[in-house]
Amino acid sequence: MQHYSMTPSTFDQDLDMSQMELPPRPTLFDFHGVSMIKHVTENWDSIQNFKARPDDILIATYPKAGTTWVSYILDLLYFGQTFPERQASIPIHERVPFLEISAPSRPSGKDLADQLPTTPRLIKTHLPVQFVPKSFWEQNSRIIYVARNAKDSAVSYFHFNRMNITQPEPVVFGSWYDHVNGWWEKKQTYSNLHYMFYEDLIEDCGREIDRLCSFLGLSPSAEEKERVTNGVTFDNMKANKMTNYSSVPVMNHRVSPFMRKGKVGDWKNHFTVAQDEPFEEDYKQKMKNPTLKFRTEV
Repeated sequence: MQHYSMTPSTFDQDLDMSQMELPPRPTLFDFHGVSMIKHVTENWDSIQNFKARPDDILIATYPKAGTTWVSYILDLLYFGQTFPERQASIPIHERVPFLEISAPSRPSGKDLADQLPTTPRLIKTHLPVQFVPKSFWEQNSRIIYVARNAKDSAVSYFHFNRMNITQPEPVVFGSWYDHVNGWWEKKQTYSNLHYMFYEDLIEDCGREIDRLCSFLGLSPSAEEKERVTNGVTFDNMKANKMTNYSSVPVMNHRVSPFMRKGKVGDWKNHFTVAQDEPFEEDYKQKMKNPTLKFRTEV
């Protein structure tokens, strides 16, 4: 994806002193053809040797495509009633660990995944399809991929990079085009992959939850489904300290909240015509697969 220069809002200046004392942002480097940072690659052998189980559920996305949203939907579907205490005491990023992350002085995502007490284990990843540990394919684990249109992804990732000091300025996890296309192609040969779109979730969350349940073989009652649907609204998740990432020290929510808008089409508030035209040209050149279509408004 092309990286466009967008003007940060004035509250960029309004940083905590603690933000100023934190270590410098990591450097982006090429890792087997994909832009990566050390917090993802330094534990690489361990990640690649991760032992998946047949009942694991892997939630895969390019960053800022609804990862936390779908993680919370699944957590509530599976454990909302059986383990209600989890909802009030364990942040979502511990309930659904980030497999490849290895940040200083924190347990690695791989270790958290290994230690999950739940069945199924819910695990998230931003890895492009070619980097996913082979055990997920060998065990025929279920995988849910969530894709979001390129323009809203660029805007959301831009704001996320501003508030998260473990992110460098350009984007990590490589090309958006390669990511969404690589997973789309995998869907054609791997039957246990459910490919869904952020825009569809925004349009009709209940319908998409029904499709998820069908894929997972779940049959929630109407009451359970309503409880999940109400729990995962943007406003409820933004106000919920267990889902809004307000407890993560490397994220400065005064710069930009982790859960910012949750809209389709916010790119129109950021892209100038001079930015949109070359973006469209770039998109036409790089989105070669006619069967993979995105909506930039709903």
